[in-house]
Amino acid sequence: MTDHYDALETREPIQREAELFSRLPDVLRRAMAAPAYAERLKGTDPASVTDRAALARLPVLRKSELPALHKAAPPFGGLVAGLPGSFGRLFTSPGPIFEPEAVHADPWRGARALFAAGFRPGDVVLNTFSYHLTPGGFIFDASARALGCAVIPAGPGNTEAQFELIEAYRPVGYSGTPDFLKILLDAAASAGRDVSSIKRALVSGAAFPKSLQDEVKARGVDAYQAFGTADLGLIAFETAAHDGMVVNEDLIFEIVRPGTGDPVTPGDVGEIVVTSLDPHHPWIRLALGDLTAALPGTSACGRTNMRIKGWMGRADQTTKVKGMFVRPEQIAEIGKRHPELGRLRLVVTRSGESDLMTLKAETASPNASLMEAVVTTLRNITKLGGIVDWVEPKSLPNDGKVIVDERS
Repeated sequence: MTDHYDALETREPIQREAELFSRLPDVLRRAMAAPAYAERLKGTDPASVTDRAALARLPVLRKSELPALHKAAPPFGGLVAGLPGSFGRLFTSPGPIFEPEAVHADPWRGARALFAAGFRPGDVVLNTFSYHLTPGGFIFDASARALGCAVIPAGPGNTEAQFELIEAYRPVGYSGTPDFLKILLDAAASAGRDVSSIKRALVSGAAFPKSLQDEVKARGVDAYQAFGTADLGLIAFETAAHDGMVVNEDLIFEIVRPGTGDPVTPGDVGEIVVTSLDPHHPWIRLALGDLTAALPGTSACGRTNMRIKGWMGRADQTTKVKGMFVRPEQIAEIGKRHPELGRLRLVVTRSGESDLMTLKAETASPNASLMEAVVTTLRNITKLGGIVDWVEPKSLPNDGKVIVDERS
């Protein structure tokens, strides 16, 4: 059994860099066949973009721009040359942002992340990410099947049904949020159900603090983290070395000063910018709004790609709650639907080992029916549950912040 998914993972870094940038000019030409990229990259000679300095001169495309772009030119904001019918699946994420899935094997680049977490061909994997409209479930499903695993498309929730599947199929692997993994393990212990077949996990979509890592490990599950997005799939992942996250292959990964496209000094915290090399649906300098920092040297596991510290917060107020992005525009929409409210501020905290959203809302006339209506609106717009906390008019700070992440 090899320690690496393929030889690409152990290339000399200079060789990887040369190969990525040798492919970039053609990918740029393909991107510029789409009207929005043609406009954004007007005057760019793709043949001249063959190193990081040249790439850094191209404009960044901020993920926060995508909802408006997609609304103005549905479904993909003019950023995709291919027709919707040329893809395999079509998804939506909050915003809304519309994401297509390519038809080739492992379209989300996740097989090597699963391999690094100990998954192997022939394993049975319980996949608890949602399969409903958003791509999360299919990202991990397609990745596991590309690796040669059998997948139980369980989705989240309904632990009783999950136990029946686990006891029948005896999966050795779990993919899903760390929060639901704990829920599953706790519920099994309380109900006397046997989930001991699950020995390893690849988790994503929510915070995985040290306390929860230790608890899961003590209960016999070797869990690894992956960082990804609905646009790009798996971007970086933990390995057996547990020395940061290794950037995935076939991506050009940059770290820039937030609000700019300028690369940071190595080691400084900055915003993640990714260029993908899928000619059918390329992304050119997509700024994710997530912060990280590069680690020096290469991983002790032998993989030679860039290592990062992992997710270190948001460069803007958009934040991820239970695997879903919540955006300032969504909080503004709540205000539009309830004009009787004053300022709004969404505070994200942790309750036990789960994310908790509290919408602080100014009102002079709090009442139960309004509370119920706002709670419903919050769920409808964000696709996540939360609570509402009334506060006095003009008591929230006038500082422009509408989302505050207080998770440690």
